Amino acid sequence: MPPSFRFERDHPEPCAGVDEAGRGPLAGPVVAAAVILDRRRLPHGIDDSKKLDEPAREALYAKITRVAGWGVGIVDVEEIDRLNIYHATMLAMTRAVDALGIEPGMVLVDGNALPKWRYPATALVSGDALSRSIAAASIVAKVTRDRIMHVHDADWPGYGWRQNKGYGTPEHKAALIRLGPTPLHRRSFAPVAQLCLSI
Repeated sequence: MPPSFRFERDHPEPCAGVDEAGRGPLAGPVVAAAVILDRRRLPHGIDDSKKLDEPAREALYAKITRVAGWGVGIVDVEEIDRLNIYHATMLAMTRAVDALGIEPGMVLVDGNALPKWRYPATALVSGDALSRSIAAASIVAKVTRDRIMHVHDADWPGYGWRQNKGYGTPEHKAALIRLGPTPLHRRSFAPVAQLCLSI
């Protein structure tokens, strides 16, 4: 069953969906997106980004960003290490909604926690599978972060970031041991911290 507008219809317009990408990787930023969909111009096929392959996400990203209101919030590695990943994610979500440029009547957030912000908001567990606005945000956040990691893959070859996007795959961990950490590795994350201690 694809995500619907059931939750959006229960709240004042404009209703924004918010989701993040990149909480778990060992390297790279955490990225959040906020999307306000135009119900008269809905791209077909919007779904939880995890259920879509990369070409489908890219195609939907192009359609969503052409017809919807959207904003992106990025929190870099230095901020993640200083704040911790939970607070960094909350900050990325706040930046994403701020970047919309309009005040939402309600914000639907994927997960079970909300940032401490001024916006009226509701947290929805598995929201990217329930709300079409959150699903659209999941696509924008994922594609934005993947593109960032593609650029960093060229800057720091050998870690396989074009394929693993900074997640702790066996190949990435082996490269981390072989090549050492880069400035884009999260030193507050255990596998990177342990390696740094042993160098």
